[in-house]
Amino acid sequence: MAVIRLTGSIGLGGRASLSDNALRPVIERAFRRGKPEAVALVINSPGGSPVQSALIAARIRNLADKHEVAVHAFVEDVAASGGYWLAAAADDIWADAGSIVGSIGVISAGFGAHELLARHGVERRVYTSARSKSILDPFLPQKEEDVELLKGLLEEMHSGFVSYVKQRRGDKLSNDEDELFSGRFWLGGTACELGLIDGISHPEDKIRELYGDKAILLRYGPRRSLLQRLSASVISDVMTDVEDRAAFARYGL
Repeated sequence: MAVIRLTGSIGLGGRASLSDNALRPVIERAFRRGKPEAVALVINSPGGSPVQSALIAARIRNLADKHEVAVHAFVEDVAASGGYWLAAAADDIWADAGSIVGSIGVISAGFGAHELLARHGVERRVYTSARSKSILDPFLPQKEEDVELLKGLLEEMHSGFVSYVKQRRGDKLSNDEDELFSGRFWLGGTACELGLIDGISHPEDKIRELYGDKAILLRYGPRRSLLQRLSASVISDVMTDVEDRAAFARYGL
C-alpha cells in the first residue's frame, strides 16, 4: 500500500507548497513502485491554486485508471477548497470527526492603496496599449466593470469545481446544492451527512480493515537533497511558512 502525503497550500510557489511539478515524481513513484494494491492520499491542505489542484488531481486519476489501482483519501486537519479537490480524486474519502471539509468555492483577495498614495502626494501613472490591460490595479481606484469581469472569472472557476465534485462524488452528495457549493465548510460528521466524505476513520485503521492486518504501508513525499536542505534560503522558508499559516488560519487552525 503506497501512502502519499499532501500537506500545505497548493501552488503558492514556496518549497513547502504543493504543485503538480513538485509532486509528479512522487505520485508516479507511488503508483509504479512494486505495483501497489492501492494508494492512500493523506491530505492536510487549506487549498490554493485551482489550476494546480486540477493538475494534481488529474495526474492521480490518470495513474489510478492506467494501473487499475484503488485510491483512498484521508483528511487530517483540513481538506478545504483545493484540498478537497485533491480528496475528490480518490474513490472514497475518510476523515476525523474534527476534520474540516468543504469550502467548495473560489476566492480572490487584494488591496486598494490609491487613497493612501494620494494622501502622501504620490500620483500613479499607468499607460497601456489595450483598454483592459490595467484592470484591478491596486494603486488605482476600483472600477465597477473590472469587478464584474473578475466575478465572471470566479464564477467560471467555481462552475468547474462544482462539476468536478459532482462527477467524482455522484449520488453520494446531498441534494442541497445551494448549501454544498456555497463555499461553507463543515466538520467530519456533517460532511459525511452531506456526502462530501464516506465516513469517519483514520488511515491505518481503514487500510487494515480493507486490506488486512498484514498490509505494509510505503510512505512517499517530496524529497530535498542534503545540499538543498543545507542551502535553503531562510527568508524563503519564513515566507512559505507565513503563507501556509495564513491559509490554514482561515479555518481556525
